[in-house]
Amino acid sequence: MSPSGYGAIDGCCRCSCSSGENGGFHDGPANNGIHVSHDETCTHCARSKASSCSSSGLGFNSVLLTDSEKLRRIIVASAKGFSIGAGLKGGLALFSLLARLRRKKSRKVEAFSDKEAISLAIKETLRYGLFLGTYAGTFVSVDEIIGALGGHNRTARWRALVAGLIAGPSMLLTGPNTQHTSLAIYILMRAAVLASRCGIKSKRFGKLCKPLTWKHGDIFLMCLSSSQILSSYILKQDSLPPSYRSFLNKHGGKDLVILQGVKEIASGLPFTNLQAIEKFYKSTGVDIKLDPNMKIPCSMIHGGQSCGGHVASFLIEAYKRALPVYLPVYLIPALIVHRADLLKRPYTILGKGLLGTARSSLFLSVYCTSAWMWTCLLFRIFRKCNIPMVAMGTFPTGLALAIEKKSRRIEISLYCLARAIESFFTCMADAGYLPQSKSLKRADVVIFSLSTAIIMHCYAQEREVFRSKYLNVLDWVFGVPPPPCETPRCKNSLTVCNASG
Repeated sequence: MSPSGYGAIDGCCRCSCSSGENGGFHDGPANNGIHVSHDETCTHCARSKASSCSSSGLGFNSVLLTDSEKLRRIIVASAKGFSIGAGLKGGLALFSLLARLRRKKSRKVEAFSDKEAISLAIKETLRYGLFLGTYAGTFVSVDEIIGALGGHNRTARWRALVAGLIAGPSMLLTGPNTQHTSLAIYILMRAAVLASRCGIKSKRFGKLCKPLTWKHGDIFLMCLSSSQILSSYILKQDSLPPSYRSFLNKHGGKDLVILQGVKEIASGLPFTNLQAIEKFYKSTGVDIKLDPNMKIPCSMIHGGQSCGGHVASFLIEAYKRALPVYLPVYLIPALIVHRADLLKRPYTILGKGLLGTARSSLFLSVYCTSAWMWTCLLFRIFRKCNIPMVAMGTFPTGLALAIEKKSRRIEISLYCLARAIESFFTCMADAGYLPQSKSLKRADVVIFSLSTAIIMHCYAQEREVFRSKYLNVLDWVFGVPPPPCETPRCKNSLTVCNASG
């Protein structure tokens, strides 16, 4: 159901308009046979009579906005978009700088100085701020321009889609040579989810989209993604984005020399670094001698420990690594979003934040631990290690997602699916199975533009497919004004209209 099916949302007074077939409005009898007409005493009816209640693609009547109000909406949307982009990127840059200072204690040589790192962080923060600020401003501008041109209600339904498509290339402001394939694919996944929700509601496509309503589909997607991501983590790390690769190397808990050894035995290649692996274990207090004719890499993966002992010790260490990741994820939003209630209910809010941190940390630690557990189990059962075994062993790792609460599962699975898709096509291209396209250098911008067009169309026409928290953010950025019939003045006028009717 489109928002245009609700008179209060579309900015048309219920006493003056009735819902049309395609979400449009017309004067005269409603579908239920109840006669509704204009009332001259209602200020909104007076405007509606002149404008024929032409509804906006964003769910409000554009004729109610003056030119100065439209300009203000554009400026405010741009400022809010800039604040979100700069805030997110600036926060990540700050954490990166803090991590750099921490690493500096153990490293004497850095690729560039602290001054250069700070300068780069500021530039990136401004670029991402300009990117989202320009996107928001462009979207609102195009939406208002199309609205000012008028047109049939059927045409107005596509305002947001066109505006989202035109605003998409603002991604180029992050840098003309900066590829954002991961971000573009993730946004595409979000658009696909919204489109599928619309399809499920549709009478025409409802049956085709029925499999998408599977209760544990998010966990299946996570298993599928894990098979590609974790296989690439072991066998082909350069197919993963650098930041994500660094994240996996930290939480995977294994030194790169160990991963290289597992890669060589799985690929059937001769060992080239057994001495380096032995030297690494010796530095940790474990003295082992690796067999160059080994068939399974268990001794290489966990040294002198048994498989069961390794799982137990790895889980404890993985949990310690996961806690610092999720502590700011839960507590910072609690301090910002719930700051008003924090003084009234501090124990409740902080308690939920700590519980969420503990739960998500357990998910990540179990996820990383089970990756080594399942692969070790398969290697020992079949007494061999090859690429199919690695892919099979990393598939059930995604079951760890069941630890997370339901509302977070789809977010995590889509995030991982986007990276799995990127990694898969990178591997296929490197293997020569996909032709390298020279004509389309910025495919990420094209994908991003098409995806945001779909998302913004759903935002305008199928608002109920969004979760409330995302809808609130979009409303806050794009400045959708309150429906006229929900303002005190119009409520009073509506009372007069109903009384006179």
